[in-house]
Amino acid sequence: MLGYLLARAGIQVTVLEKHGDFLRDFRGDTVHPSTLQILYELDLLDEFLRLPHQKVFSAHGRYGDFAFEGPDFRHVPAVCKFVALMPQWEFLNFLSGKAREFHSFDLRMEHQAIELMRAGDRVLGVIARASDRTTLEISADLVVGCDGRHSVTRAASELQLIKPGVPIDVLWFRISRRNADPENVLGNVNYGKALILVNRGDYYQGGLIVPKGSFDDVKRRGLDSFRHGLGQLAPFLNDRTGELQTWDQVKLLTVQINRLKQWYRPGLLCIGDAAHAMSPAGGVGINLAIQDAVAAANLLILPLQEGRVPESALASVQRRRVFPTVVTQAAQVAIHKGFARVFANSGPAEAPWQLRAAVRIPGIHRALGYAVGMGLRPEHVRTEPAQPTACRVAVYLGTAIGKIARAVSYRGTVSFRLRTG
Repeated sequence: MLGYLLARAGIQVTVLEKHGDFLRDFRGDTVHPSTLQILYELDLLDEFLRLPHQKVFSAHGRYGDFAFEGPDFRHVPAVCKFVALMPQWEFLNFLSGKAREFHSFDLRMEHQAIELMRAGDRVLGVIARASDRTTLEISADLVVGCDGRHSVTRAASELQLIKPGVPIDVLWFRISRRNADPENVLGNVNYGKALILVNRGDYYQGGLIVPKGSFDDVKRRGLDSFRHGLGQLAPFLNDRTGELQTWDQVKLLTVQINRLKQWYRPGLLCIGDAAHAMSPAGGVGINLAIQDAVAAANLLILPLQEGRVPESALASVQRRRVFPTVVTQAAQVAIHKGFARVFANSGPAEAPWQLRAAVRIPGIHRALGYAVGMGLRPEHVRTEPAQPTACRVAVYLGTAIGKIARAVSYRGTVSFRLRTG
């Protein structure tokens, strides 16, 4: 997204992607109203929504035998009042394809940044490794680390990381879905476990929340025990849990919550998970990263056009985005603490009175819909696309009766047509 916005403004930008494609499963696939609003502001929304996706207007949960409604997105102040569920590779293919329409956008697949180029304390670019194992140096006025929670650029910059700690991991898997099954995002808490089911059309993307570091214990208890636990939480899946035949079908997501104390060095800025790894709770990670990208473009395009990006400009990006980051992570940490009580009871669960009371507060579902769907301090595109380059054309007019010529200057856009023959 940042590459798209910079190239749109006429800035030369190189994006490095270490893989040959974007086909990684179990990445953040929830495109929230705040992100859809940005696509609308970029005049990309209609085409984006023609891609296969599911719409989620509200989320529901069940705690023991108590069913409740969670966030309601139908009243958010955005063009799209829903969450679009779309595999992230579809989103990335779409956005990179649009970015390639700009001549100043250079996407290099199978290129991995492995080290920073420096002069003293200032970052001057990156050293990258290509698919043929050759290395190359890429100089830049600004390096932006968007390389996730295991960021190479962050590690190379030695920026200090704050780690609140997370007590959970998530085991991701797929299981088939039928037309009569529930359509909305479902959360199920019972028998000392918690299960999330995300509708993917003909299948569910399931996430079983387990105590951190317990995956080996889960595997020791065997697949039969794992399948039985899923059936306890979602009885309508009982006749298809047998689709899970091997542990290769179950992927471990090691949940992290952390953030950099300072997101930048001279010549370097980290955004997204490189600056602040988020829990999958609420599916907000991808959307916070995109908000970072839009804020960075809004604040940095002018310095980049001038060829000088001072630390004060980089600091302004962090100041803009650190408040929503800290508040969102605090909410996620609070949610995770609740799972300690869930894990402590292996029998039938009873919803706490606090939950029963909270879901009856007037307007709470709309408020949750705004908090999850729009977030704190939603960003908007404040930059304009680059205009055709203005050029000065001298038009020399000769007279038929003399050798006098005068130059007339014209400032504007000139188009040229070349004809053969």
